[in-house]
Amino acid sequence: MPFGACSTALRAAIALAALVATALAPARATPYLVVDANSGQVLFQNEATAVWYPASLTKLMTLYVALDAVRAGKLTLDTPLVVSARAARMPPSKMGFRPGTQVTLDNALKMLMVHSPNDVAVMIAEGISGSVEAFASSMNETAQRLGMRESHFVNPNGLHNPDHVSSARDMAILARALLREFPEHADLFDIGAIQLGNRILQNHNGLLGRYPGADGMKTGFTCPSGWNIVASANHNGRRLITVVLGAPSPKLRNQEAADLLDRGFAMSGGSDSLESLPAPSSSDAPNMRVDVCLHRSAAVIAAAEEEEAMAAQTVLPVGRGGASFAVVATASGRTLLSNQRPRFDPVRVFIGPVAGWKGPVLAARPTAGAIPADAKAYSAENAGGVDDQSSTGAAANAPAALKGAVVTPHRLKAKRARTVASKGTSRTSHAASAQKVKK
Repeated sequence: MPFGACSTALRAAIALAALVATALAPARATPYLVVDANSGQVLFQNEATAVWYPASLTKLMTLYVALDAVRAGKLTLDTPLVVSARAARMPPSKMGFRPGTQVTLDNALKMLMVHSPNDVAVMIAEGISGSVEAFASSMNETAQRLGMRESHFVNPNGLHNPDHVSSARDMAILARALLREFPEHADLFDIGAIQLGNRILQNHNGLLGRYPGADGMKTGFTCPSGWNIVASANHNGRRLITVVLGAPSPKLRNQEAADLLDRGFAMSGGSDSLESLPAPSSSDAPNMRVDVCLHRSAAVIAAAEEEEAMAAQTVLPVGRGGASFAVVATASGRTLLSNQRPRFDPVRVFIGPVAGWKGPVLAARPTAGAIPADAKAYSAENAGGVDDQSSTGAAANAPAALKGAVVTPHRLKAKRARTVASKGTSRTSHAASAQKVKK
């Protein structure tokens, strides 16, 4: 056997053995929950009302508020939003758009659900409510209306803040509300990958295409929260939602979610409702930083989700949500997720308005008053605003628009190379001129 093939097979065997060992490990005590999406019955749970840092699960609430605004006629999915200086300063994960770039709400929501960019979340918040703070107020009003008792939001992306908390129960309530109130947008949750220009970005949800019937919904990670997931799956018309909070790694998070779904589909029903679960014993969220990040470098932590999303892709293309699955069946009927991921046909997204758009362009604004006619980006940190650098072309011009809107490493290297070459040419010309003078 060729060395490369042997090495690949050995790595696969080791990974599979580690995965089996993980699946057989004792269950952890961090919060989890499985609920029937249709009836709202809780099949089983552990500490489901414990206060927790939700990380990027927060973006499910950002999505809800955005779709609710569309339903109320405040904007449309084709409405362009403007990246502000504040949005552009958000830390990764991000799209990296320059201030002034325009992105339609439809494209922004697809990016939000697949790549989980923090800059796009702020752009959505500022475009809809005028500011992050005003949008957070809408998030909290929505949470109260839906009955999310343990939740309090201070931003639209889930970046860590001690006052930004939720619970497994509340996230299940939010997931049910999204599926029940906006069924026409359920396809946002099962997009396996998006393509923007030449960039292909994979979904971080490791159940898509790997767990039969998996069709959403969102993952999240910060050191204080651990790795979280809200996952949904449909078997023969029965949809379950599971929430896992505080996992120590993305692989453990995904496998635990698969185990919980297996167990839930094997049951016929539960006895509790989401509303009847007891209040938490503490109002403080635990900080998982020591357990999750203490012995890991910043680079390893930052790459963990990307490594999971970009793992070996040896399964044939299966479309948006997956039709064949990279799983390992066991005699007991458990679904063990393999290290292989399906290769999805990416959904194309673009920047700039749609062709022929004549409506308003929404941007951050200092008050909740009228939207400025020119709709330039505004942020509290840069009250002078920024110039609009966005593309005015349609989807067909996306690669050109992307080239002008995003600073990529290879472009920076090329620019530096041109600068060095230009300086070298200048020095050569100067030396030649000096030589002529001497002659």
